[in-house]
Amino acid sequence: MKIKDGIVGFVVGDALGVPVEFESRNKLKDSPVTEMIGYGTYHQPKGTFSDDSSMILATMDSIIKKGHIDYEDIMDCFSEWCYNGKYTPFGETFDIGITTRKAIANYTKNPPLECGEKDFRDNGNGSLMRILPIAFMDVNKETIKEMSSLTHAHDISKTACVYYCYLVRTILENSEKTLKENIQLTNSKMKEMYKDDDILNIFDSIIDENIFDFSEEDIKSTGYVVDTLEAVIYCLLNNDNYKDTVLAAVNLGGDTDTIAAIAGGVAGIYYGYDSIPKEWIDSITKIDYVLELCEEFEKVIK
Repeated sequence: MKIKDGIVGFVVGDALGVPVEFESRNKLKDSPVTEMIGYGTYHQPKGTFSDDSSMILATMDSIIKKGHIDYEDIMDCFSEWCYNGKYTPFGETFDIGITTRKAIANYTKNPPLECGEKDFRDNGNGSLMRILPIAFMDVNKETIKEMSSLTHAHDISKTACVYYCYLVRTILENSEKTLKENIQLTNSKMKEMYKDDDILNIFDSIIDENIFDFSEEDIKSTGYVVDTLEAVIYCLLNNDNYKDTVLAAVNLGGDTDTIAAIAGGVAGIYYGYDSIPKEWIDSITKIDYVLELCEEFEKVIK
């Protein structure tokens, strides 16, 4: 099922980007990231993953415990992470997004599916960055949207999550095809699913495949989920192995950990676990726990 390939690919990409999050593209052109490093933005040791991976681990742990998607339990796990540092490398939460924090606070008084923020300004990366485990499960579009809505309930965020999940599934079903062909197949599926919905217009550079001709200057590496999805697709299209894909993502600057994590999840699945540099995997804090969760998660969702 390639769960280990995708999740470890994601976590490694996350850790690669943590030390240079918010750095400018110009600065990274002068001093590009070429290997796993430490400290920097959050002064964390090499191999430290961020909120992106913590929320994925929390999601997997809940599904392992419950045997299925239980929104209340997932929000309980998110709360444990947010307030008590569970699922973090060193028992301390850092780099939590504003929308995510608000949604978890909302959970003290609202049911899970009424916690997510719905304003246009709430279209950060906080649901896209944690949706990967759901891509491996046999769930429909509505369930993916509900998973997003736990924290990010605007249609743009929900649609980005649907796209990413269907891209992963398309790759799993068509591993012999190129990434470009898999992206084209995903675009066709999205057009079919959303034929009566204008929301895809927001993603037109991807859906209409203009992004195939984009240069790096056309790519924004911000905290806006549409920009992030474009950056991920761009990095996947313009590199031909795991290492170069995630390094390209990090060196775009800006939201480096999230873009590299999301790109790394897909690249890990497509190129395989063995394509991820072993020294990078070995450097990840709590890598044994990550691998154990992958194994247990696969058993539960088979």
